[in-house]
Amino acid sequence: MEQIKGYIDHIIFQNRENGYAVLSFVSDEEEMICVGSFKNVEAGETLEVIGEFVEHPVYGKQLKTESFRVVPPDDLLSMERYLSSGAIKGIGAALAKRIIKAFGEDTFRIVEEEPERLAEVKGISERKAREIADQMIEKKDMREAFVYLQQYGISNTLAVKIYHQYGMNLYSVMKENPYRLAEDITGVGFKIADEIATKIGIHTDSDFRIRSGIMYTLLQATGEGHIYLPEELLADRTAMLLGLAKEAVLPQIDNLAMDRKLIIKRSGEEKLVYAASYYYAELRCARMLHDLNVSVSEDFLPCEEKKVENLLSVLEKQQGIVLDELQKEAVFTSVKNGLMILSGGPGTGKTTTINTIIRYFESEGMDILLAAPTGRAAKRMTETTGFEARTIHRLLEINGAMEEGRSAMFERNEENPLEADVIIIDEMSMVDIHLFQALLSAVTVGTRLIMVGDRNQLPSVGPGRVLQDLMESGCFPTVVLKKIFRQAGESDIVVNAHKINNGEKISFDNKSRDFFLLERNDPNVIYKHMIQLIREKLPPYVEASSFDIQVLTPMRKGPLGVETLNGILQKYLNPPDDFKKEHQTGERIFREGDKVMQIKNNYQLTWEILSKYGIPIDKGMGIFNGDTGVIKEINDTAQMLVVEYDEHRLVEYPFIQLDEIELAYAVTIHKSQGSEYPAVIIPLLSGPKMLFNRNLLYTAVTRARKCVTILGSSETVSEMIQNERENRRYTGLCDRIKEFCQMDWE
Repeated sequence: MEQIKGYIDHIIFQNRENGYAVLSFVSDEEEMICVGSFKNVEAGETLEVIGEFVEHPVYGKQLKTESFRVVPPDDLLSMERYLSSGAIKGIGAALAKRIIKAFGEDTFRIVEEEPERLAEVKGISERKAREIADQMIEKKDMREAFVYLQQYGISNTLAVKIYHQYGMNLYSVMKENPYRLAEDITGVGFKIADEIATKIGIHTDSDFRIRSGIMYTLLQATGEGHIYLPEELLADRTAMLLGLAKEAVLPQIDNLAMDRKLIIKRSGEEKLVYAASYYYAELRCARMLHDLNVSVSEDFLPCEEKKVENLLSVLEKQQGIVLDELQKEAVFTSVKNGLMILSGGPGTGKTTTINTIIRYFESEGMDILLAAPTGRAAKRMTETTGFEARTIHRLLEINGAMEEGRSAMFERNEENPLEADVIIIDEMSMVDIHLFQALLSAVTVGTRLIMVGDRNQLPSVGPGRVLQDLMESGCFPTVVLKKIFRQAGESDIVVNAHKINNGEKISFDNKSRDFFLLERNDPNVIYKHMIQLIREKLPPYVEASSFDIQVLTPMRKGPLGVETLNGILQKYLNPPDDFKKEHQTGERIFREGDKVMQIKNNYQLTWEILSKYGIPIDKGMGIFNGDTGVIKEINDTAQMLVVEYDEHRLVEYPFIQLDEIELAYAVTIHKSQGSEYPAVIIPLLSGPKMLFNRNLLYTAVTRARKCVTILGSSETVSEMIQNERENRRYTGLCDRIKEFCQMDWE
């Protein structure tokens, strides 16, 4: 590593969001290119940088910077250069020259201690002198704050956030309670705050640390899908995290409840502990559901019932279908109620029922909105209904002006609700408590809300089990379709999915046309056959491209995990090529033509759709966890790559932001929720019983439209079918709903 002092001549490229920059840097009259994270720097500033020289294949020698610090200019030329750089608003080159001429080496002292004297310089009024001094002092305060924070191992990027949050109060925050950083600043978790606190000298058993540890443990639990934790489990997990006795944790749970940061509910002898925001999210959802659950059946006269029957007969003839009794019941239920749940497995006629409901309300002149949680699910809904469907985020008009880790902001809400008579949401099993709360907030009483989903699918990636809780409450009109229709019954995908769900044995004789199990017990043999299936066998069989065939696996790690499989599949499906650019970040290589997936919600990412002439014809914000696309371009000059998602949406990713995407030749079964593929390949050998269960296998099989191929062990498949165990999710929405229902009954 080398340490070099110099000044920024000009900034070639800078990403204001993440700080990545390419600088023209001058040291001892020698100009060089500096690359790295340079948050909050300006042209003209003097820096001390630490880094190493590397040889870029296109741009030659560069100084790759690991860290830097801004240092005050210490000679007249540096002072003049800094003042004239534009870093201080209101000072240009001519004025900077006059200031330096007037005060010489005393310039910076005068600005800080006697700013009124700047008015002695021609062109500077007393007001302007104060403004210049304020800017200089703020920048000096920021520099000093950075130096202070750096001694605790805090990066410049994080230092900027801390300074903007607390200003000059940061010193007292850091000394008294650094755990506040975890509560107040996005990107600072408990572990970072704990490291800082250790360096500062905060005791391991301090109240601040224990409270912060409790809140962090609850936050981690939401990553497992939980809304709350039983008090004993919360105390055990927190004690293990902090390395303290459980007895030290329990009193602080009560103290946090007194401060209203936690809500404690009793269930028999057990105490259930919620972070306050999650408790109120469930409570609001239950209240809004109660308000929307308006029945019009009392006013539904026999003549109106006959009218619906007649219209249904007309719709059946128009669509060339015959509805069974449950499907007809679903249509009547949607007409009679403000709220309805429609559920059922594959092949039970959900799509036909939804289409009939849509056409009924359309014939009544009603405005209808359709949505689903993911882009793929929305696209599939559009294809099967013939009506435009959007993601729930787009339906609610996501506002990109938010920070990661905060609740999403939507333009559609209580004050600006959705304008529709009927709203139909598909794939409800994927909807978590936050998205559900946002959706309900934008639906007015009197608007019909129809929620469609398969409760046997895996629950949402985010916290909660919304669809299951709604159905288990028994408080809302619900129709569960059960009959497998003849055409669907001819598909072994559908038949086997229902057998799996019922815990029945399935045939492994491979006489099926769309469901196969190839007994293979060696991962290397599985790799070979997987590649052969994707490249040669399956594309013509299902009339799709290799790109459309998806590998689904239960795990991330191990020989058949996502990480290993993606490396192997990339090598054979999109091998290195002189005409394809690539970029390596850590151990991962991204290559033009790669299939990739966004792995977390980013509400600030901008996308645009271009015409064939390259002119933007649409743009918006937000790319979400599970969105899949293709790398179209890698640009080393701009240090970014371009991904094309569904609907030809193009998104630019700076290299420094590539932790948000990963290769997607293979994805976890959880990530495949809401998607449908022409064919899926499922490698299965062995794995943890809590994961290798019926629920997981059912979800994987039902992702395929034309063909399922399992590569692995028939014994493992049989064990999964018999394994009913699911990872329990601690949620309270069902109880909150019942509380509101109980109020009505009383």
